[in-house]
Amino acid sequence: MNTLLNRHPVALPDATRRAHTLLWWLREDMGLLGTRHGCGEGACGACTAWLDGQPVRTCVTPCSAAEGRHITTIEGLAQGGRLHPVQQAWIELQVPQCGYCQSGQIMAAAALLQRVTDPSDEQIDAAMAGHLCRCGTYQRIRQAIHHATHLMQAGRGAQS
Repeated sequence: MNTLLNRHPVALPDATRRAHTLLWWLREDMGLLGTRHGCGEGACGACTAWLDGQPVRTCVTPCSAAEGRHITTIEGLAQGGRLHPVQQAWIELQVPQCGYCQSGQIMAAAALLQRVTDPSDEQIDAAMAGHLCRCGTYQRIRQAIHHATHLMQAGRGAQS
């Protein structure tokens, strides 16, 4: 089965290492450090990436779950040298403070905008629930998601 990582074919670890988490493989074997280790229990969201376009907590997802699937990390969200509208909005509105949780936040926000093109505050809050930001940038995160919808409508940025 073909497993794709950020649109490129990859081989998953051998059978003796498939029980390792997807987070461990992404960071240690593939050198993709944008997916962050936060809590290690799937509770904070810093490690969020996509499997087949759906957000997952990679710290609790075994490598074996990625067999034959499409994995997208923060490094693969931009396309053709163009930032995803959510990434662009994050920059334009200066969302991060420390930035540690932001890759997971961005991946969750981009997944939301694949499902809902103009989400309400309530839909944003529901989609982002469980993504912890110790700096408390939740208002800026919500504003950036709304801004990303406008960027998407204007055709700015890459879209997954």
